[in-house]
Amino acid sequence: MRKRILTYIEYMNRRLGNLEKEYKSDKENKDIDDELEKLKKEHLTQIAFFQHERLIHLIVTVLFAVLEFLSLFMCMLVPNIGTFLLTAAVLVLLVPYIRHYYLLENEVQRMYEQYDRLQNMIGKDSFHLQ
Repeated sequence: MRKRILTYIEYMNRRLGNLEKEYKSDKENKDIDDELEKLKKEHLTQIAFFQHERLIHLIVTVLFAVLEFLSLFMCMLVPNIGTFLLTAAVLVLLVPYIRHYYLLENEVQRMYEQYDRLQNMIGKDSFHLQ
């Protein structure tokens, strides 16, 4: 998933850069307008896919975090090697989940910025904070 989202972000940045150059030189070109609308539709589809992925990973990450806290609590109540191993195992799984969710969150935010760029080229105002 990491490679897919990073590749897609780079692809969109290239497409947007090329379209922005074309759009500045010829704002009346209907082909560019059609291409912008198609790209916008494609981009919204990709945003939806990655938002779904982000939601699933948020749920899994939160569940692993809760499991980690429960296993830490078990270590305090029943301090033996089994509870310590369980706590370590859950922590080993939790860290990559946090890293992956962090990546998904940041890249989806970048996709929102790309969407704003598309909207600005199409001529429709879109909400964005500066």
